[in-house]
Amino acid sequence: MRNMKFAKRIGAVVLAVCMVLSCAGCGGSSNKGASEETTEVTTEGGNSKILVAAAASLQATFDNELIPLFEKENPEITVEGTYASSGDLQQQIESGLDADVFFSAATSNMDTLAEEKLIDEDTVVDLLKNNIVLITPKDSKLGIKSFKDITKADTIAIGDPESVPAGKYAKEILTNLGVYNEVEKKASLGASVTEVLSWVAEGSADAGIVYATDAQTENTNGDDKEVEVVATAEDSMMQTPVVYPVGVVSASTHKDEAKAFEDFLQTDEAKAILEKAGFTINK
Repeated sequence: MRNMKFAKRIGAVVLAVCMVLSCAGCGGSSNKGASEETTEVTTEGGNSKILVAAAASLQATFDNELIPLFEKENPEITVEGTYASSGDLQQQIESGLDADVFFSAATSNMDTLAEEKLIDEDTVVDLLKNNIVLITPKDSKLGIKSFKDITKADTIAIGDPESVPAGKYAKEILTNLGVYNEVEKKASLGASVTEVLSWVAEGSADAGIVYATDAQTENTNGDDKEVEVVATAEDSMMQTPVVYPVGVVSASTHKDEAKAFEDFLQTDEAKAILEKAGFTINK
C-alpha cells in the first residue's frame, strides 16, 4: 500500500511539472508571434517604399529633381524609379511588376491597363504634353532641316513603333509625309527614346526622332555629345497628341503613398520643374 501511495505521489508531481512546462511553452510561442508581427510592421524603419514605373523620357527629371524633392517633403516615403519605354512598362505591369505608380508617355498604354483593371481608372490624370522633334548630330553637314529631309540621312534612328511611343509618333509623322517606307529601309529601331538619342549624339545615326525634352537634356548635360534640333513636328503631321498620363496601379499595396506622389506631381512646385525640363502642363 505504501508503495502504491508513493507511486501516486510521484505521478502527481511529474504531472504538475509537465503542466508548468507546457504553459511556459505556450507563453513562449505567443511572445514569438508578437515579436514577428512587430518586426513585419517596422520593416525599413517604419518607412513605406513605392515603385514608380515611368517612361524613359522622364528619368532625368525624376531622379535628379522630383524624387529627391518629394522624399525631402515626405521623409516617411521612399521612392524608387524604374524606367523603360511605355510599352515595355505596360507589359511588365501586365506580368506582375510590383509597381505602385505608372507614368506613361502615351495614353494608349494607360488606357489598355485601365481596361484590364490593372490601373485605378479614377486616379488617371493626363498631366503632361511633349513635342516630337527631328535631331541630327551637332556637326552634321547633310542639310537636314525638315522631317521630309530625313531621307537625306544614310542612317536613321527611331524608337520601335511596336513598343516605344516616340517610335509610334515618328511612324505616324513620316507616314503622313509619305516617306516612312523609305525611312524604314535605313532605320535602326531603339528600345527606348533614350537609346535613339544616344545613337544620334554619338554620331552613329545621321538623324533621329525623339521628344523635345530628351534633346534639351542632351544639350545641357555638359558633355561634347550634343545634338541639334532641326525641326519640331506640327500638329497637322499627327493625329495623336503627345500626352503623358499618370495613375495608381490597382495591385499596389501602398495606394495612399502612391496617390500622395501623384498629387505631388500636380503641385505648382513640381509643375515648374517639369516645365523647366521642357514639358508642357496639359490643361
